[in-house]
Amino acid sequence: MQQIVRYAASLAIAVVLLGHATSIATIPFLNRLDAIIYDSKLRLTAPHRADDHVVIVDIDERSLAQVGRWPWDRKRMAELLTRLFDHYRARLVAMDVVFAEPDEHSELQALQRLAQTSLKDDTAYRNALAELRPQLDYDGQFADAMRGRPVILGYFLSNIEGRPSGELPPPVLQRGALDEGPAIVTHWTNFGANLPRLQQAAAGAGHLNPMVDVDGVLRRVPLLAEYHGNYYESLALAVVRYLRHQAPVVPGFPGRGDAIEWLDLPGLDGSYRIPVDINVAALVPYVGPEGSFRYVSAVDVLQQRLPAGALRDCIVLIGTTAAGLKDLRVTPVGSAYPGVEVQANLIAGMLDGTLKRKPAFMLGADVLQLVLAALVMILLVPRLAPLRATLVSALTLLLLAAVNLWLWSSANLVLPFAAVLILVTSLYTLAMFYGYFVESRDKRLIARLFGQYVPPELVREMARNPAHYSLAGQSAELTVMFADIQGFTRMAEALTPRQVTQLMNEYLGAMTAVIQRRRGTLDKYIGDAIMAFWGAPVEDADHAGDAVATALQMQSALAELNRGLVERGWRPLKIGIGINTGQMTVGDMGSNVRKAYTVMGDAVNIASRLESLTRHYGVGIIVGDDTRRGAAGVAFREIDRVRVKGRQGTLAIHEPIAEAGGLTKAQSEELARWHQALAAYREQDWDTAQAGLEALSAQVPDCPLYRLFLARIAHFRTSPPDAGWEGVASFETKGG
Repeated sequence: MQQIVRYAASLAIAVVLLGHATSIATIPFLNRLDAIIYDSKLRLTAPHRADDHVVIVDIDERSLAQVGRWPWDRKRMAELLTRLFDHYRARLVAMDVVFAEPDEHSELQALQRLAQTSLKDDTAYRNALAELRPQLDYDGQFADAMRGRPVILGYFLSNIEGRPSGELPPPVLQRGALDEGPAIVTHWTNFGANLPRLQQAAAGAGHLNPMVDVDGVLRRVPLLAEYHGNYYESLALAVVRYLRHQAPVVPGFPGRGDAIEWLDLPGLDGSYRIPVDINVAALVPYVGPEGSFRYVSAVDVLQQRLPAGALRDCIVLIGTTAAGLKDLRVTPVGSAYPGVEVQANLIAGMLDGTLKRKPAFMLGADVLQLVLAALVMILLVPRLAPLRATLVSALTLLLLAAVNLWLWSSANLVLPFAAVLILVTSLYTLAMFYGYFVESRDKRLIARLFGQYVPPELVREMARNPAHYSLAGQSAELTVMFADIQGFTRMAEALTPRQVTQLMNEYLGAMTAVIQRRRGTLDKYIGDAIMAFWGAPVEDADHAGDAVATALQMQSALAELNRGLVERGWRPLKIGIGINTGQMTVGDMGSNVRKAYTVMGDAVNIASRLESLTRHYGVGIIVGDDTRRGAAGVAFREIDRVRVKGRQGTLAIHEPIAEAGGLTKAQSEELARWHQALAAYREQDWDTAQAGLEALSAQVPDCPLYRLFLARIAHFRTSPPDAGWEGVASFETKGG
């Protein structure tokens, strides 16, 4: 159930973030985070090397100090243009300044009022004024300086109620030109443009309107803006269009009904493509902080202080950074960034082809990275240890970030990163939270409950998936073992209490180590007896084979232990081991006072009886018939068929001799002769059976088993068994 809750929570996070990526349910926080990441990438990868052919002529503090306060008269502006074109050979001049009002520096207006009032009948005055008008008409001089030259003016669109001022240039697209696909173009109801005579003299004009995002940062500029149904270009687009010989603007749609993705400027040298978003806005490719472009003081141009070729073939933007006049913007590369330099960045980026773009297919890329990251974080990370989970999560984020930066730097593609960043970090946090507060708790519980029963490696295996293990009672086929020291009471009487304690600690420690090495579960110590079982709580397909192999290794370990005991002058130990396989109940059983993880059932009782029979038959290990069938890799000697106390049916019992491959040739021959003698015994062929047993006794004089069956044959010769006897020995007491 806990796993289901975790997966459900993980999927819910992934679905919410996919909904944001596909704009089904936009999350403002993620948009803000994406903007921060965008700004960081822009600053990180900014080349800090501007195009030398884009220059800003700055009306700065020094210019105002030497020329005079702003606004300058239009005669001065005409002189500035003349210097730029005639002396410095500029390629194009764009104005980040609007000339919406007539020039008031000249006395022309005052003289004209006199000519219309008190001196209107003075012919000489009127003639003199007509001769002076060209010298005093500064707006006319400014217009004349622009006429026939590549000068692009700037203007503003607004939604402020009032009367428009100035004159707009012709629109670049007529009404309906963007109806082929969805485009959310900025809409305006008013404008403040340049004087008609100035606009008509200029080569073109473009709006200076920025597009400020919700966080107040200028990242985009709308290349087209709508006014009264027609579409007007930005200053940067007007500059680039002029440089391409006034190329027409052709909106680009990937398919009918799709969002606009580019503007084409066709020409003789092919089509020039400018990427835009659904707002027909271009991302400004800032090359660095304020001052990344070359600034030239306007007064230095006016006074010709620059080298003659300093501005040859340059695109010149006239703007101002003087205090009080400074057009400041909040941008990704500066919180007080000159608006004229924003235009410089955009023009340079459009000409150099470095505009970042976010085409429609990036939505699919965003969804793909979210799905792949979700698969890793939901299906892989929860299966790993905390350190590996952390490494995989970190590598996933690094790989996604590397791909994101590669697309940004190599292909100028903007792939959102906020959603996948939140996805990976959220799912990692969820996995760690779940692992610490839920899985760790379950693992600690598993270690506390089973640590005393099973070896540490099994505890670790169980802790990896604690939901699969429980102390609750259940029925299962298992193999159980009882091991007991024979004659321990008499041995203990010859030892001091401290020696008994030392003996038991050494014995139980050695035997327990063998049991745990073979994946056995230690049930309990019953005095000097040991009870263990295989197949629970961790499943063991070869539980019978492991139990028998453990018994054989316990006998070997006992021989090693006995050598040490004999060296101390103590009697060697002899143990009997009974093993049985069958259905039994396993679980946490007991009372409120004390409980234990143990097994119960008829198969358990039989194992206890088999352990007792080891004394009767004089062998170290006896297993039931089901255990023999389950331990296919062990060579056995069938001992007898018995009927034990509390059980009506008969049971074939066996002694394991050696694990697979460990049986010697002599042992194989001895087993073959024994099974022949046993078969003759069950057929009541006493002579054949006795002859075979006597030969075996001669070969192994100290074998109690052979002596036992010879004694039985002697008894049956004088007291034959009942009719229907099948060679079954009955034991009415627990010990035989």
